[in-house]
Amino acid sequence: MLAAKAALRQEVWDAMRAAKVARFPGAAGRIPNFTGAEAAAERLRATPFWQAARTLKANPDSAQLPVRQRALEDGKTVYMAVPRLADDQPFFALDPDHLAGPPRSAASISGAARSARRVALGDLTPVDLVVMGSVAAGLDGARLGKGGGFADLEYALASSAGLIGAHTVCVTTVHELQVRPAGSIPLTEHDVPVDLIVTPERIIDCRGKRGRRAPAGIRWADLTEEKIAAIPLLAARRAAKA
Repeated sequence: MLAAKAALRQEVWDAMRAAKVARFPGAAGRIPNFTGAEAAAERLRATPFWQAARTLKANPDSAQLPVRQRALEDGKTVYMAVPRLADDQPFFALDPDHLAGPPRSAASISGAARSARRVALGDLTPVDLVVMGSVAAGLDGARLGKGGGFADLEYALASSAGLIGAHTVCVTTVHELQVRPAGSIPLTEHDVPVDLIVTPERIIDCRGKRGRRAPAGIRWADLTEEKIAAIPLLAARRAAKA
């Protein structure tokens, strides 16, 4: 399965590079910052899911910066993970009423460091909308990340803390070249599917097509000792369970 996922990532990265739709610094090895990311963000902005949401949890990648920017412009609170969760307070809490600069700069990683409070998982409030970056997304809601597993882990941590529930909508914004047929993305038990795929051209509603629900908590058996040791929150939670 790992080999199949790696091959699919490379296929998508190569296709985006060939079509010249991956912005600097390129697609390979990352969540691609795609041409049309702003149009996808605007399309998401027009949905009832967006309009009903008051609090978002979003990934920190450049491809979703336009989504985070528009959330702040629309008065929504944004929780953004510290890259690789490598801190005792692994989330930025962006309050749209208390930003050190305009929403676009505040929504970047460097801008969040100036505008946001650093908070622990227990300081977060329930989340209405989860925004995830993807290398590829299937028409059945399957999502493929860049291989680190951090997006799925953030979801599992928030779910186990009661911050994500049945009401929470999970969405990804991608280029059309990142959309794949149903059944083409292999899934493990800890992989989080998405409810909506938003491209610059269309919205794909996957809620009736998903074969399984998102995982409800942390799957400790899937985590290596190295990953647990590298993420203070995980190490603390395991110690508390001992």
